[in-house]
Amino acid sequence: MSIALLGLMCAVIVILLAIMKIFLSSQIYYESRKINELRQEATALQAEHNMLNSHIEALRFKNRITDPIFVMNQEE
Repeated sequence: MSIALLGLMCAVIVILLAIMKIFLSSQIYYESRKINELRQEATALQAEHNMLNSHIEALRFKNRITDPIFVMNQEE
């Protein structure tokens, strides 16, 4: 093989490797963006879950307090 052909093959290999690297880097970037969006959504849903649990607990407490009073008023 001549030197020119060998140099051309090396250049093609380098270009192919560079294209593969660019493709993989962009795919990793887009996947990490998706992961970040899902983490943000999970954090927001967890905060909403905690808020709803505390609201449920407040309603249960209110029900326990007001229920005996309601029963006592009906007996009178």
